[in-house]
Amino acid sequence: MPSLANPSQLTTTLKEAAHALGFPLVGVCAAKVPGGLARFHEWLAAGYAGEMRFLADRAAAYEHPSAVLAGVRSIVMLALPYRTQPPQPEQSGEGRVSRYAWGTDDYHDVIHARLKQLATKLKELSPGAEVRGVVDTAPLLEREFAQLAGLGWIGKNTLVLNKRWGSWFFLAALLTDVELAYDAPHATDHCGTCTACLDACPTDAFVGPHVLDASRCISYLTIELRNPIPHDLRPGIGSWLFGCDVCQDVCPWNTKAPITSEPAFQPLADSNPLALVELFALDDEAFRQRFRRTPLWRSKRRGILRNAAIVLGNQRDLAAFPALVQGLNDSEPLIRGACAWAMGQLGSAEAQQALQARLTIETEPIVREEIEHALQTRSLNP
Repeated sequence: MPSLANPSQLTTTLKEAAHALGFPLVGVCAAKVPGGLARFHEWLAAGYAGEMRFLADRAAAYEHPSAVLAGVRSIVMLALPYRTQPPQPEQSGEGRVSRYAWGTDDYHDVIHARLKQLATKLKELSPGAEVRGVVDTAPLLEREFAQLAGLGWIGKNTLVLNKRWGSWFFLAALLTDVELAYDAPHATDHCGTCTACLDACPTDAFVGPHVLDASRCISYLTIELRNPIPHDLRPGIGSWLFGCDVCQDVCPWNTKAPITSEPAFQPLADSNPLALVELFALDDEAFRQRFRRTPLWRSKRRGILRNAAIVLGNQRDLAAFPALVQGLNDSEPLIRGACAWAMGQLGSAEAQQALQARLTIETEPIVREEIEHALQTRSLNP
């Protein structure tokens, strides 16, 4: 195929190909220093990244997209919607999963496959082009470039919002050294005086509009945090096993967002919501078999069972006692500690006995602290 030398024609053809691949929102911007770079560095300096040290470790790479692709001139920003059915109310013994993780596949795999096809198309249209597709793992301030490419504005909950699609979509980027025709930036903020997202956060993670303290965010706590969840934040976890949708659920722009027909994002029967007790019977291999291809794999078995114990502790359902006993004797200290806390919340004499029995053989200091804390709560029921 001969090269399309006209940037406008090339861009139009590329956008048509992106639409055909299932990306309803496509915009193009110049590769340059992102406008929010200073705010990003201030956010890091304030400690709002929590234990996500990889962000600070490569902070310099965020200063220009050339750190992702040498010689980059243009960025094609794409959005893939994932809204399916409404969340089903969870019962005791069940945990909520963020709706982006309800399906059969990890969205990274789904999007990367399509980015590969789009990159191939661009190389056909412009032979010799350098191209790289990324999905939220490269040092790129995607939301800043999405706004620059006209996809929407950055809301008070720090997510990109679009008047038609709300925020129920994944962002992806295709970087290239080819000159394309650029879209006008999205210059209008349509959040107005609304503070629904800021007010609804169960852990008060928003320092203010557009500023999220990730170290308090339920999504961070249940996915990114590798250590025990701080005691003062555990009640705010509520029933969230993996991720959180609260600030999106309350956003007025999300109420009428279209439903996607993408098969990979349709909820599995056991993910909306997800039964918790049965998770404690899964060894490493069984956990791998069930969750390896899904987003829940990111938290690994230790993280998911830690989260499950916190949810069961918040629910205070005595029916969870046998599963928590199993977790209290797990080989993983993170799981044992969370189950100890949950047993303290159950408040039964049986829970107190199990904690005392474990304390006599427990050797990990962090788990011993959890057990002693649970025994001292005195919120135990008679």
